[in-house]
Amino acid sequence: MKEVKVSVVSYLNSQPFVFGLKHFPPEGMQLSSDIPSECARKLLSGEAEIGLVPVAILKQLQEYHIISNYCIGADGPVDSVKLYSRVPLEEIETVVLDYQSRTSVALTKVLAAEHWKINPNWVAAEEGFEKNINGTTAAVVIGDRTFSMNGKFETEKDLSEEWKQLTGLPFVFAVWATRKKTDAAFETAFNNSLSAGLSSMKTVIEEQQLAYPQTDVKKYLTASISYDFNAQKRAAMELFLSKL
Repeated sequence: MKEVKVSVVSYLNSQPFVFGLKHFPPEGMQLSSDIPSECARKLLSGEAEIGLVPVAILKQLQEYHIISNYCIGADGPVDSVKLYSRVPLEEIETVVLDYQSRTSVALTKVLAAEHWKINPNWVAAEEGFEKNINGTTAAVVIGDRTFSMNGKFETEKDLSEEWKQLTGLPFVFAVWATRKKTDAAFETAFNNSLSAGLSSMKTVIEEQQLAYPQTDVKKYLTASISYDFNAQKRAAMELFLSKL
């Protein structure tokens, strides 16, 4: 059987999936752990057959298939995708956009135009950018780096919370997608692995709390992140994609 290459996000929010894929692996899977933009690149380039990919890249694919009823989403504050600034929103002149992100970068631009009514200069980030948020230069930061940044800036806008204020809907950051139809038996086994990981949440939390001692891992994984790719989230994703 040909190996199926799977790219999963390396952040804390995807660790329940990682746990399931590592402890209850579907036969024939080769797993890699990547930042979201790299998951996107691997799926787009064909280096991975399945990816936990930023939803913003779906617009770039002529054909795609969402193969799971699980996602990385949030219904309200997500606590790990934020715009940080030393000044109020209306004084921001430049926004540096996280190089690890695709969806959050696109979401920030939607919120700036439709919700915040600001028109800043957009700048692509380089590594270490999150240490240089000063003056009228703000930055979008995603993932685990936000845990040590929260509560330290005059303006902190949680992008998922802001989207909910704008639309009344939850937000979907990443979905499990392929570019071509996958083997049905593998797809079933793959989803069983994801389900097993989510069912092992207590163990995942205990393990990850050791890795993230300054973070309330239980609150983050059970209250901030929402994993069910339900009808409301599907509608929210379609609305977001229509705005890009």
